[in-house]
Parts: sequence; C-alpha cells; structure tokens
Amino acid sequence: MLTRLFISGKNWKLSLAEILAYLNAKEIKFDVHFFSKEFFALDLKPEISIAIEDLGGTIKIGLAKTEFETQIAKQAFCERNKQTQSQIAAALGSSGLVDAMAKSSRKVFFGVSVYASDKTLRPQSGVIQRFIGSTVKDELASCGKKSRFMGFSKDRRLPQLSHVEVLKKKLVENQAEVLLCVGREQTWVGTTVSVHNPFEFQKRDIYKPNQRRIFAMPPRLARIMVNLSACTSKKVLLDPFCGVGTILQEALLTKAAVVGVDANSWCVKATSENLEWLQREYNIEGADFRVLQGDVSKLALKIGQETVDCIVTEPDLGPALRQVPTGPYALKIIQKLEPLYFGFAEEAYRVLKTGGRLVLVTPYIVTRSGQAVTMPIDERLKDVGFKRVRPFAKEMFSEKLEGVEELSELDSLVEVDDRHKVGREIHIYQKLTV
Repeated sequence: MLTRLFISGKNWKLSLAEILAYLNAKEIKFDVHFFSKEFFALDLKPEISIAIEDLGGTIKIGLAKTEFETQIAKQAFCERNKQTQSQIAAALGSSGLVDAMAKSSRKVFFGVSVYASDKTLRPQSGVIQRFIGSTVKDELASCGKKSRFMGFSKDRRLPQLSHVEVLKKKLVENQAEVLLCVGREQTWVGTTVSVHNPFEFQKRDIYKPNQRRIFAMPPRLARIMVNLSACTSKKVLLDPFCGVGTILQEALLTKAAVVGVDANSWCVKATSENLEWLQREYNIEGADFRVLQGDVSKLALKIGQETVDCIVTEPDLGPALRQVPTGPYALKIIQKLEPLYFGFAEEAYRVLKTGGRLVLVTPYIVTRSGQAVTMPIDERLKDVGFKRVRPFAKEMFSEKLEGVEELSELDSLVEVDDRHKVGREIHIYQKLTV
C-alpha cells in the first residue's frame, strides 16, 4: 500500500466525502490514516491511479516518499534541535524524493508547499519550507545538478503554492513540487503527482453556449455531487430540475448516460445545446443524453418507473436575497418551497432503481440571528421509502483516529457561497431494497 496525500478545496468535509464516495463507487479499497481541513492521507494499492479531473473538491494529489513522527518535526523546528534536523535531512536524502528532478537535462526549478495541521508547527511553516528547500537543493547539488528554489512573497500567509502556480511552472510534469504534510502524530513528505486545473472547470462554466447567472451551480460542485451519487460509467443519471445542464455535463464526462427534465422550454433547449457543445469540445464518443420538457409531478409518466440509477438535482432554492433575512422570512421561504420538494420525493422514488442514490440540494438560510433555517425533508423521504446515507462511516477510517465519531454523525453537507444569502444543504439518500 502507498500513502496518497490529498490537498482539499475550501470545504474540506465536502472534499473528503467526495473522495470516499468516489473510491467506494469504483470498489477501490482504501484506509484513511489522517484527515484535517489541510489535507488527507489515504493508503491505496500502488497500481491504483486517480485522475484528479474526476474530482471536484481536490486541489492536489501527492505520493508520499517518506514519513516521520511529528514529534521529531517539533524538536527540529520549534526547539531548533540540530540532531533531529539532520535526521529529517537524512530521511529526505534516502527517500528518492529528488531522483526524478535530477534526471532533468536543465537547471532544476522546484517548489515546496507546507500543509501543517498541527497548530504548534503552523507558525513554523516558513522555517520548515526553507529547510526542506535547502535540503533538496543540497541533494540535487550532490547529484551534480544546479537548481533554483521557488520562494514566496512576504505577504503570503502560508508557504503553499497554488494549483495555478504549479500548473504554470509545470511542476507536476517535472515532479518538482515537494509536499510536506504535518499531521498530529505523523508527518509525510511527498511529491505532487497531479493538480486541479481550474481552467477546465472555468471553460465548462463560462464558455458553454447558454448560462444562467442567478444561483448557477459551479461545475466543481456539480462534479462533487455526481460523485456522491456513486455515478460511474454506463449508469443512468437524472436531473429533473436540470436548468442549463451543469450537473448533466459533469455526469456525461464520467461516461454515464444522462437524462434532463425541466418545466421551462428555454432550459430544455439551452441544456441540449450545452451538452452538444460539451460532446464536441471534449470529443465524447457515444455520448448518451436526452433532455425533456415536463412537470416534475409527472416524472414517472415521462421517463418510466425504475429507469435511472442516480438522481442528482437542485430544485428551486427560493428568491435571490439582497440582504440577510429574518428568521420568520426565512421560514416563509422554506414553507413556500415544501410542496415542490415533498411532491418531488414521491416521483423520485418511482423513477429510481432499487438501491439507487438520490443526491438532493435543499436551501440553507442563515438568518440575522445567526441561526440556520433548513428544509425538513428527512421525514418525508423516509416515509416515501428512502434511507439517509451519511457521508462518513466509521469503517472508512483507521482505528483510534481522532474526530471520526463527530464526522460519522453528520447527516448532510453544507456549502455556503459568500456571494449569496442562501446556501446549499446536500443530502444523500438511497432507495431501500424491497
């Protein structure tokens, strides 16, 4: 087993839930050794390769080359212990970390990013970054290679290269970004093997033929939701409130067959054009999609009973608010939307195959008092015949790992965009077996 290091996006719980759902859907065995808002460390079989473009919530994936106890790092950088510093330098030298860099025919250009979950070591991130950089530089010199170490401006809060910097400097191709990931008990040093390309998501967002500005779902979040649904190649995914087809686009890229339904005729036409554009732009052979106009209350009549493997959707989230609402007004918004959501629940059950997943967004409204007003959807879905799937289960994690109990009790995942006054609560349900 090899340890892979995953650097998450802003919403680390959503990122981790996506990774675990993705691995489970592909029947890839894994062991979560560590998780934090900064990074995750998972053991996977050496032959397993994960394409970062398949994930919406991961910024970087690294391969660990060596590891040591975090206590050693504390002695080396908090106490300035020369002996433990030498010990870390020796571990880096014997790890093979610079082997690929040394094969370059040119002067080596490399970078170091430090992700410290340990609060006592976080203030030392800059010191650690410079130490690792100097050590790598010395190792390259011993191989007869000249090198240049990428530094940071003084105004940068933490010594971490962005995914855009890694892409532009071609550090992945040259295996030239060193990741140092500091956990509570263990510290990993590795090399970045893949990095998120924001330009591809941006292309699918702003360059598709038709767009919808208000409450538009980012392709990144759409891809996360598709992965949470356990959608894989050859499965059939339905979005019954498809809008302009953002969710369908991301599902189509997984080689799934997709079905979109919307009551708005303009949305039906816009989605069809967007999917046709995606097929051409990404050269998707045998792309299987259809978009229908219809009322969600007659969904089963429109597409047939038990015809889809997954449903991923975001119904109406209510009006676009210009200011933070009061509690009573937020409750009024929710109550007005309840008939739509509750009616949809029954139709979703009819069209979904037994064992299939429903990933559903409901409004998450934080009021002026700081309280969140949410949609009481759970009882309705249970009455219809759905079972809630919690994003995290204890068996996914190594024994005695801190924080697992709290994670395993989460019923849903929340995504709040600072630009909007209404956030998203993401639920995962499964149609019970007969």
